[in-house]
Amino acid sequence: MTESHQQRQAAESFGAEAERYDRARPSYPPELIHRIAANNPGPRVLDVGCGTGIAARQFQAEKREVLGLDVDPRMAEQARSQGLEVEVSKFEDWDAQGRHFDTIVAAQAWHWVDPIAGATKAAELLNPTGRIALIWNVFEPEPATRKAFATTYESVLSGFPNVWAGDRPILETYDLMFAAAEGGLEQSGCFTRAERWRVDWERAYTKKDWLDQLPTFGGMSRLPKEKMDELLAATERAIADSFVMRYATVAVTATKP
Repeated sequence: MTESHQQRQAAESFGAEAERYDRARPSYPPELIHRIAANNPGPRVLDVGCGTGIAARQFQAEKREVLGLDVDPRMAEQARSQGLEVEVSKFEDWDAQGRHFDTIVAAQAWHWVDPIAGATKAAELLNPTGRIALIWNVFEPEPATRKAFATTYESVLSGFPNVWAGDRPILETYDLMFAAAEGGLEQSGCFTRAERWRVDWERAYTKKDWLDQLPTFGGMSRLPKEKMDELLAATERAIADSFVMRYATVAVTATKP
């Protein structure tokens, strides 16, 4: 199986929907952002795979000095339009020019980074006792909504990875990403034993809200327009006018001894 960090074309596809991504994607629980910010030794934060700056702006609200890094210049430009300083590079190849940080975060992005090389690079850039925090929002729809999503994907995107199929909790699927991140931190030999910090929350969606977000999911921007239009139309027919999405936001975090 190809690891997600080797799928560079997918990692670099999100910028096609940069404005929509910033508008439609959810942010992260404020209590988790505050906990990460409060448990680090200083103000300097590097946001790896910052995208449009959703998490970065939350850390700025915690009075942190944030530098964003993203591989996609279109995402970087959207983040800059929101007042964030961003550099464009693949993290493993980035030249930090001697700069160091108190915290390194990656929100919804670390699975695009080689887990061992990324952990080793992070350790080089962190100040002593600095913290790394790798964050994912994991959604779990109501059963009827999940069934509608699964049926729609199966009918329109046959052969496309269907995360909605079956009844296995989606959090269990994401556990593979968490474990890979933890394994990279451990194998680098540069960090304390990783912990998982978790916050559960809910968000109410209207049909319009969900359809606005759908094109921002991984790989969607590479679909032909007619196929994307077909998926949106089928999803609009299949789902209720409103529904509640349950989220678990997990941070895999460790410190540099």
